[in-house]
Amino acid sequence: MIIACFAAKKEKSPLEAYEYPPGELGEHDVEVSISHCGICHSDIHLIDNDWKVSQYPLVPGHEIIGNITAVGSRVHDHKIGDRVGIGWQRSSCFQCALCGTGEENLCFSQKATCVGYHGGFAKKIITDGRFAFHIPKELSSEGAAPLLCGGATVYSPFITHNIKPTSNVGIIGIGGLGHLAIKFASAFGCEVTALSHTPDKKEEALRLGAHHFLSSTDKNLFVNSANRFDFLLCTISAPLNWEEYLSLLSPKGILCFVGAQSEPISLPVFPLIVGRKTICGSNIAGRHDLKNMLEL
Repeated sequence: MIIACFAAKKEKSPLEAYEYPPGELGEHDVEVSISHCGICHSDIHLIDNDWKVSQYPLVPGHEIIGNITAVGSRVHDHKIGDRVGIGWQRSSCFQCALCGTGEENLCFSQKATCVGYHGGFAKKIITDGRFAFHIPKELSSEGAAPLLCGGATVYSPFITHNIKPTSNVGIIGIGGLGHLAIKFASAFGCEVTALSHTPDKKEEALRLGAHHFLSSTDKNLFVNSANRFDFLLCTISAPLNWEEYLSLLSPKGILCFVGAQSEPISLPVFPLIVGRKTICGSNIAGRHDLKNMLEL
């Protein structure tokens, strides 16, 4: 069998038609006929080799929806015809303490769907069936695809940091990750504020479920909203004045980065000490959380 796909032949190059022979179907593997695949900004980073991990030809795509066409001998949770989704992660060791506690996304031996492997801009893919997730029938394939990476990325920190309906949450940036984060924060029952440098995004943010919209171009933002937020989720990669955003956090508040910052960040320590504030980052979800996210 030959798999038809689109690949970048070298760094920063446009995608071209490409074909490759897949490997053998392993005992835990599934073969999936792909119907939909989202476009994540991580795909652009991989094509351009921004993270210095790319191998070429590179077939991007890791927000995959399709139907199973073959299963390995030890696959018991899937059958031929099942509609499944595949995200950023394709495997883990299943032996370490992190895997044992459902945090496969932190496994030091994890492998990515399109780093060293061919991804989802293709007719088919063969991958570990333990990282293929049943898609609830209520979700359309085109709507579900971005959840496999973007959705999991913004959902996971809500679980990790025990965000509650009583939490006052701010979402920084209303792009690919930000609009999903607003919807999840709203579904959690939180008080949700969208923060953006683009005032034209106010109507969209409110429609998605935000209760408030704050423009970062407003000179009074950091005075009027000081100590306001229990949780700030930063979904952007652009550098900002992080000392000002730190002032928006309430005591014990959390500033969590899910957008890969393009530059090192610099922050004063004293506000962290006196307010017991936390600065952290978060990646994709483990298998258990990803399944729960799809159900939500």
